[in-house]
Amino acid sequence: MFKKIFPSVFLLLLALGVKGQELTIPQLSQYIADNPFLMSPTYAGIGDHIKVRLNGLTQWVGIEDAPDTQTLAADARIGNRSGLGMLLYNDSNGHTKQRGARVSFAHHLILDRYDDIFLSFGISYNFNQFRVDVENFTDFNGQLPTDDKATTNHNFDLGVLYRYNKFYLSLNASNILNKDLSKFNTDIVQIEPNKLRNYYIYTGYSISKNKNSKLELEPSVFFQWFESDGRSVTDLNAKFRFHDFEDYYYVGLTYRFLNDQLGEPLYIAPIAGLKKSNFYFGYSYQVITNEILGYSTGTHVLTVGMDLFQGISNCRCMY
Repeated sequence: MFKKIFPSVFLLLLALGVKGQELTIPQLSQYIADNPFLMSPTYAGIGDHIKVRLNGLTQWVGIEDAPDTQTLAADARIGNRSGLGMLLYNDSNGHTKQRGARVSFAHHLILDRYDDIFLSFGISYNFNQFRVDVENFTDFNGQLPTDDKATTNHNFDLGVLYRYNKFYLSLNASNILNKDLSKFNTDIVQIEPNKLRNYYIYTGYSISKNKNSKLELEPSVFFQWFESDGRSVTDLNAKFRFHDFEDYYYVGLTYRFLNDQLGEPLYIAPIAGLKKSNFYFGYSYQVITNEILGYSTGTHVLTVGMDLFQGISNCRCMY
């Protein structure tokens, strides 16, 4: 009896794993490591360097086969008011694997050159390959499936960014196209979502005593809503930055929670980092506060990067 039930249970769990993993990159605290392009295409080209950032995220240290993600992002200005960017990623979650790329274009407009009011539009093309790592399964009398459920997907992100002096507001829609379920069998289609869209807002403000102040406080909020099941999360962030000419150092904190569980955070993450000359380093340690705490020591997020080939734009919208 058990031999008959086990394959069915396995297929159900496998399908749920596909549902939770496909076409997503964990939006944790990587974006706040001075790497907002990882979150939104609208930031492509803003700045006077080619920005290159390598990010490694290891979730739930101590739990076997926990999620693990690596990303390589780069963006640069083209002309005086546009930017291009590319993101490569490799992600694993247990026996599910995905890798892919995102190519982005952004265009930046001046609404008021005297008060530094800018409006930016961004679009990304997403390419994703997903599969189940069946090679590492333990065979159960030959009854485990050998199909790796490999799929290739194409999609798009859209975003708009409003900046007014030191205030910013970014609105984004990710994976705007519905998923084609015709290639899935009937059992999988019943639990496989065809709506992969999620919407997110990122807003914040940099506060300093005056223009020449070395100390700066930047509170920010990140809100994300998933159309398929209606769940949503919010990050409350605070970052203190100390400027030393063109270099800077920062410390801060992120508080993430499900919006129906305001007083029960998913994690609290202290963050720290620096930019020294053209080198960038950032680190975040996410202290888990839910039931996983008894099994994991937390989540590590490491970011390193370089700012290359400085080229100042003639348009303040790119500063």
